[in-house]
Amino acid sequence: MAFETASSRLPPGGDVLRALGFVLLVNVVGSVPGVLSSPDSPWFRALEKPWFYPPEIAFPVVWTALFTLLGIALWLVWRADAGGRRLALGLFVAQMAFNVVWTPAFFSLEAPLAALGIILVLWILVVATIAAFRRVDRRAAALLVPYLVWVTFATVLNFELWRLNS
Repeated sequence: MAFETASSRLPPGGDVLRALGFVLLVNVVGSVPGVLSSPDSPWFRALEKPWFYPPEIAFPVVWTALFTLLGIALWLVWRADAGGRRLALGLFVAQMAFNVVWTPAFFSLEAPLAALGIILVLWILVVATIAAFRRVDRRAAALLVPYLVWVTFATVLNFELWRLNS
C-alpha cells in the first residue's frame, strides 16, 4: 500500500508496547541516581528540614507518577511527524540529564548549593522542553506541567534546605 505508515505495520498493541517501553525507559533512567545516592545518609538525616518537607513516601510515589507522564509525553513526541521534533527530543534529553545529576550532587556530594544551581538550570530546561513539546504535540506538553510544578516545589525545598543548614 502506498499510504501505509510505520504505525499501521505494527502488530496489534504495538503502539501500547512502545509507549510502555518509553515509560519504563524514563522510569529506569530517572531512578538510577536514587539507587546510587541515598537520602538515608547520616548527613541528610541531620539536616534541619523546612516545615513543608513532605513525608518520605511522597518522593517515590510522585517521581514514579511523573516519570510515567514524562515517558508518555516522550513517546508522543517521538512518534509525531511534526517540525521541531528533533529540538524537542534534544531538550528532553538535556533536562533529563540535569534531573539525573541533581541527586548525586545533593546527596552524594552533600552540596545543596551546587544542587540548587543544577535544579535552577533544570527548571529552565523543563520550561523550554514544554514549549518545544507544545509545537510538536500539545498533549505531550500538558503531560509535563505536573513535572514543572514538582520541580518548582523541589527548587524551593532545595533552597530552604540550603538556607536552613548553611
